[in-house]
Amino acid sequence: MKNLTFLCSFLVLISLSACQSNADTKKETAKASFIANPQPVAKQEVKTLAIGETAPDFNLPDINGDFRKLADYTKEVLVIIFTSNHCPTAQAYEDRIKAIVTDYKDKGVDLVAITPNSPLGLRYDELGYTDLNDDFATMKPRAEHHNFNFPYLYDGDTEEASLKYGPVATPHAFVFDKARKLQYVGRLDKLENPSKGGNAEDLRAAINAVLAGEPVAEPKTKTFGCSTKWAWKTDYNDKADADWAARPITVEPIDEPGVKALLKNEDSGKLRLINVWATWCGPCMMEYPEFIILQRMYGGRDFEFVSISADKPSIGDKVLKAMKEKQSAVKNYHFSEDDKYALIEAVDPNWNGALPYTILVEPNGKVVWSYQGDVDFLELKRAIVDHPMIGRYF
Repeated sequence: MKNLTFLCSFLVLISLSACQSNADTKKETAKASFIANPQPVAKQEVKTLAIGETAPDFNLPDINGDFRKLADYTKEVLVIIFTSNHCPTAQAYEDRIKAIVTDYKDKGVDLVAITPNSPLGLRYDELGYTDLNDDFATMKPRAEHHNFNFPYLYDGDTEEASLKYGPVATPHAFVFDKARKLQYVGRLDKLENPSKGGNAEDLRAAINAVLAGEPVAEPKTKTFGCSTKWAWKTDYNDKADADWAARPITVEPIDEPGVKALLKNEDSGKLRLINVWATWCGPCMMEYPEFIILQRMYGGRDFEFVSISADKPSIGDKVLKAMKEKQSAVKNYHFSEDDKYALIEAVDPNWNGALPYTILVEPNGKVVWSYQGDVDFLELKRAIVDHPMIGRYF
């Protein structure tokens, strides 16, 4: 009987363990099953939530795909900040948001960040101050690289929650009391660039007032930043793509002295990115469109992308055809000499000659970044945007 009882108990434990394992597996599968799918949204009037109105509910994924609801946040004060990856103003306030979380973590304040932007409404030329766009996949790298200490939620698929709150720009702060009535809406403070000072004074004053049960002295302020990218703004993207596709594409011959002058970069006043490639180089052709995206992102600033074909001089037509297929509406060159070792030495004596090769130089010719092989474009974007000539802020 004792053996039978033990066997039954053992089987029950095995069954419970299996159930728990299955539940954990289902939970992990559910978490991993979130796949962003930005949808077109009909154009509509968007009104910002008014003082005294109740916080609309939401159910949004965080950077790990876990869904968060309004009810998950239960402290005395709830701060919701609509922000984004790409916006220079939003980036300028990230450290101040982190400081708010640190300073109020034991004072009854929850802070949640939501990105309201649809990737469908964001153009390449709006990404000139960032290394990342505003899609779901880039949120986690952003949060980890900048050590976010707050939940960062994604609303880019349908913008359903954002349409109810009505952020006009990023960042835009909303402060709610225990009953989740809106007590403050507006800016964090009036000093955008972090080098000018600023400690989120307006937001802190609102939080302090709500914690003390007092009315906020200035419950509504204007907010400055990048306009919310609603999904109905796709026409701008289509036009930008069409304008780029219509640009003329040429390839000019360049000799060894010309390449040396290109690397000295004494004529542009810009940060110059040079990629050496060839039509027979598979990795070159695969990654090349990403360089055109870099030009479209940073080309409105002190930056230019230049290409050099290492193909033999006799196949100029093939080189031009490749550049047209890649919509390479930049300065394209084709090395005009047969001696490829002259090209290697002219570009970079430290380069052993394998393709592709990419190098970033300042106007004085100083090399600030170089790489042989397939480029890690996130690393390259950070090298560009964090350079003093470019920068993340206005």
